[in-house]
Amino acid sequence: MAMEYVPINDAYGDEIEDSSVCTQAKHLRTKKMGNADKIQDYDDGNKELSQFALQIYEPPIANKGEEGPLIPSSSSTNHKQHPQQPPQRLVSLDVFRGLTIVLMILVDDVGGLLPAINHSPWNGLTLADYVMPFFLFIVGVSLGLTYKRVSCRVTATRKAILRKLKLLMLGLFLQGGFFHGINNLTYGVDIQQMRLMGILQRIAIAYLVAAMCEIWLKGDDQVTSELSLLRKYQFQWVVALVVTIIYISLLYGLYVPDWEYQITDATTSSSAPKIFAVKCGVRGDTGPACNVVGMIDRKILGIQHLYRKPVFERTKQCSIKSPDYGPLPSDAPTWCQAPFDPEGLLSSVMAVVTCLVGLHNGHIIVHFKDHGDRIRLWLIPSSVFLVSGLALDIFGMHVNKALYTFSYMCVTAGAAGFLFAGIYLLVDIYGYRRPTLVLEWMGKHALIIYILVACNIVPIIIQGFYWKHPQNNIVSFD
Repeated sequence: MAMEYVPINDAYGDEIEDSSVCTQAKHLRTKKMGNADKIQDYDDGNKELSQFALQIYEPPIANKGEEGPLIPSSSSTNHKQHPQQPPQRLVSLDVFRGLTIVLMILVDDVGGLLPAINHSPWNGLTLADYVMPFFLFIVGVSLGLTYKRVSCRVTATRKAILRKLKLLMLGLFLQGGFFHGINNLTYGVDIQQMRLMGILQRIAIAYLVAAMCEIWLKGDDQVTSELSLLRKYQFQWVVALVVTIIYISLLYGLYVPDWEYQITDATTSSSAPKIFAVKCGVRGDTGPACNVVGMIDRKILGIQHLYRKPVFERTKQCSIKSPDYGPLPSDAPTWCQAPFDPEGLLSSVMAVVTCLVGLHNGHIIVHFKDHGDRIRLWLIPSSVFLVSGLALDIFGMHVNKALYTFSYMCVTAGAAGFLFAGIYLLVDIYGYRRPTLVLEWMGKHALIIYILVACNIVPIIIQGFYWKHPQNNIVSFD
């Protein structure tokens, strides 16, 4: 049965087209269309924080009077008036997002007890390493629906940039060090030491690049086959290819010189920092000490603005309790305590490709209405990505989340495609919605859950109420 997904508002419920810029073009276009196909837009107004949180990841459907995602599209030659159906969301995407939120909470809370599901200390892939690429994939799918029709490219670009800036500011506030974490009721951050990158910052970068591709690099071809789909979005694939080539060239081509860092010993009263020298002088190294990803972050962002508890502290070289955190071995290398950002600049460049892969999956929803065609066109490239990533890992380009290697992108994007197709089959085709209602709700409120739970805002608030001493609280009562 043919299904059509309607265009979607931008992330804050605003109309994609702006009357001040596009009124004349819209008037001429509507005049040509006549009365048979006029579109009336929603005006969503101001949103509550929870609704705002939802819309950053997937905005609500913008247009009423058109077919919803689970309602068969009527023939364009049928001029009979039918009762208007309310627009519907792509439920499988909400469920996928909600499942990713559950996975994120699980690995954050249980990963310390079960290091096997925590982030891989360096090379390799664990359950936790799927969270970030799944979110980026979902953002890409949402963008394919959001910008199904763009009446004014300039206005859409302006709003996408504003949305990115809001995500960046929110990321700096949540992950920049302003909150000092559980069991520490102080707050505030030295701007000279603030962490500049993070999860929301990476999503903002990927979102902006993918949105610009969808707004400006989309052809006018009519999609009638798989080949015509590739032709319509060929320049977006060129962007993905160029980004991949740049990443691989820099990762394996740049020279990494020796470098040093300093830390202050908190166990002594002396304020003199210790200086550690790291010997490199190599090209193409993808180990924790001498990789290009870390070098670029140290040069551009500054080592004082990087994450201070990197995953490689759990490697065998740096922890006697590996794969968990633990005391340093007696022969630990000098780089074990060095700052390193898992959401760095170069690795975020490669993360953009995951978002573009998700965008391609969104295009399939827009242009192919048959369920079988959609699933087939999702599974074929997902299989190619998965097999290619595993093959690259065997031949030496290791799957590595911290570096966001090309093989890691392939494996996780392929897995995301398979999982999304499976959820779509169960939820949107066979209608198994009741077992997934909780996941659907969580997917609709993804960002607010991330802020309150994954960023430890709720535990910090609860710890603010204590008995006589801060240590005597509901969360930690000593």
